[in-house]
Amino acid sequence: MLFNSLQFLVFFTVVFFVYFALPHRWRWVLLLLGSYYFYMCWRMEYIFLILFSTLVDYVAGIRIDGSKTAAGRRIWLAASLATNLGLLFTFKYYNFFAESARMAFQHFNICSNIPALNVLLPVGISFYTFQTLAYTLDVYMGRRRAERNAGTFALYVAFFPQLVAGPIERSTQLLPQFHREVHFDHGRTVEGLRLMLWGYVKKVVVADRLAQVVNAAYRHPQDASSFDLAIGTLCFAFQIYCDFSAYSDIAIGSARILGFDLMQNFRQPYLSKSVAEFWRRWHISLSTWFRDYVYVPLGGSRGGELRNGINLAIVFLLSGLWHGANWTFVVWGALHAAYMLVERRLARRRPAPDAGRPPRAWAGPANVMLTFSLVGYAWIFFRAATLTDALQISRKILLGIGHPLREWILPLREMLPEVRLSLALIFVLLAIEVLQQRMDLGARFRRWPVPLRWSVYYAGILSILLLGVIENSQFIYFQF
Repeated sequence: MLFNSLQFLVFFTVVFFVYFALPHRWRWVLLLLGSYYFYMCWRMEYIFLILFSTLVDYVAGIRIDGSKTAAGRRIWLAASLATNLGLLFTFKYYNFFAESARMAFQHFNICSNIPALNVLLPVGISFYTFQTLAYTLDVYMGRRRAERNAGTFALYVAFFPQLVAGPIERSTQLLPQFHREVHFDHGRTVEGLRLMLWGYVKKVVVADRLAQVVNAAYRHPQDASSFDLAIGTLCFAFQIYCDFSAYSDIAIGSARILGFDLMQNFRQPYLSKSVAEFWRRWHISLSTWFRDYVYVPLGGSRGGELRNGINLAIVFLLSGLWHGANWTFVVWGALHAAYMLVERRLARRRPAPDAGRPPRAWAGPANVMLTFSLVGYAWIFFRAATLTDALQISRKILLGIGHPLREWILPLREMLPEVRLSLALIFVLLAIEVLQQRMDLGARFRRWPVPLRWSVYYAGILSILLLGVIENSQFIYFQF
């Protein structure tokens, strides 16, 4: 069931009215059954994976919490890790590693017969696996007590607004909210609906329209010009941002209507002045997950420059693999690790700023452009189907930068109307992002007169009807 479908709107409307009509003690049942139905709309049999993972982590959490010995706690933690990571490896990574091993053996003329698994990737498995792992690790580290109510814990694992593509919620934040009695709140409902509308605009009007330009450039990169690939890469940077942040907006908005607060997942990432800052603003729930459960346990920034570099490399390589079982994602993660290491090295060698001298006016925008360029270049490897395609696209774009200016002006004049519209949408989105960073647009918007606010709502709905690509296309992160 897609967020951008009539089926979801009907489903959510029914859940909303029944939810607030029921007594508090029965609402978790409605949300749990609704969440399971929501997931089974994708593929019914994969609900058993969620049920199995839920059961293992529920028992593991109670056993860890009640264990008298450190060895007993470690055994149940290992059981949880083995179950969740085993499911993730089997369904997402087995064929990738099997194919890589076959190619390695073939390179050395070694005959191998490693079988492949003919299974579909369960939608959202990377998200709910990390969410349940976070719970078990929190109990093991003493950050929370084990959840004793099996139904409430199952709801934490399968809560439908963020089940398929996050945000990846922490048990310390989301689980207590299921025990809290919620009353209908008109203000929260309006805020949630406004956030959902903004998410639909970003997805249907911006992301899906940009996808047409991106797909045209990346479908056959060997036949595309440097200009087409450069425009396609620019459009993909904003397509993936609008697509993924739109899902988060709709998830956060729908949860807010029902009385739950999910964490913010994006905060104007393309206005970052460094790659480190970009990762504090992009997919925040995942970046903080890797920080808290991988980077810090490995030693974090302690242990010297070499050890810190190794820790960063491990985190970003794992992050790349988390996104997809393909060497293109590994390279994407490696690029970001290299960016971070270079940034840290330069920061250590940079002289301290002169307190009496004001910062140069151009430094901030220049850093933003440099960061966006680095992140945008890495997106090539994220989007390309193969490493060969990614390298070919990189070479064409980099060689094209050296072309005379007139060779870029002519294609600009001959751009198709849909490309011009896509670039205009990017410009409008950036203007909104800049304003949002400089001021709290939401707070200002709430102070506007009611007729003016409604005119903005109508404009958003009309933009979906007139400019939107109404194809019920999947969100990009569903494949992860």
